[in-house]
Amino acid sequence: MDWRKFAEQMATLARDLLAQETVAGTLERITASAIDLVPGCDGAGILILRDKGVQSLAPTDQRVIDSDRLQERLREGPCYDVARREQGERVFRVTDFRERHPRWPDYVSRARELGIGSMMGFLLFTEDEDLGALDLYSRTPGAFTDASETAGWLLASHAAVAFSSARTHAQLEQAVATRHLIGEAMGILMGSHDLTEDQAFDVLRRYSQDHNVKLREVARRICERGGLT
Repeated sequence: MDWRKFAEQMATLARDLLAQETVAGTLERITASAIDLVPGCDGAGILILRDKGVQSLAPTDQRVIDSDRLQERLREGPCYDVARREQGERVFRVTDFRERHPRWPDYVSRARELGIGSMMGFLLFTEDEDLGALDLYSRTPGAFTDASETAGWLLASHAAVAFSSARTHAQLEQAVATRHLIGEAMGILMGSHDLTEDQAFDVLRRYSQDHNVKLREVARRICERGGLT
C-alpha cells in the first residue's frame, strides 16, 4: 500500500466532496471512491437505520441493496450492527463468507448466495451525531487486509464529515427556501384580506394545525392558487 499516494488521493477527494452540490452527489462520490481507494473493494454503499427500516444510499450495484435488505430482514449483519452502534464498535470485518460466522450466522450464509466473498462496515460519525454505516464489499473471500481496513477507516472519517456538512447545508437551503415561501404566502394574504403581518402568519398557522398540513405546504398552496381556496 502506497500511503503517500493514498494521502494525495484523499486530499483530492476532500476537495471534490466539498464541491458537490447535493447530499446525493456527495454520497455517490464517497461510495465510488471506496472502489478506487480501498484495496479489494468492488462494491460500496451507505446504510441508514430509520424508524421504518433500513435505507440504502448511493449503492454502487444491486448486490449492495440486496445485502442491506437481507440485514434488515434478518435484523443482523456487520453494517446493521455498526449503524446501531449498541456496543460502541465502529469497525467490523467479515473475512471469508465461505466460513460460518458465529456472530451473524444467518446473514453470512445467505449473503454468500448474493456473491459476497468478504466485507467491512464502518460507522459514519462526528462528535455530534451517528450518520449510519459505510459498507464495503468484495466478491473475493479474504480480499480485505489490515491495510484495507485502515484505508476504509480513513475514508469513512472523511465521508462522515462530508456527509454531515452536505446535509447541514441542504437543511439550511431548505430552511431559507421555506422562509421565502412563507413570506410570499403571507404577502398574498396581507394584500388580499387587508391583514397585518402577524395576522397573516396566524392564518397560516391555524390552517396548518386545523388541517394537519405542514406550514410549508400551506404556503405553497397559497402561492400557487393565490389564496387558501
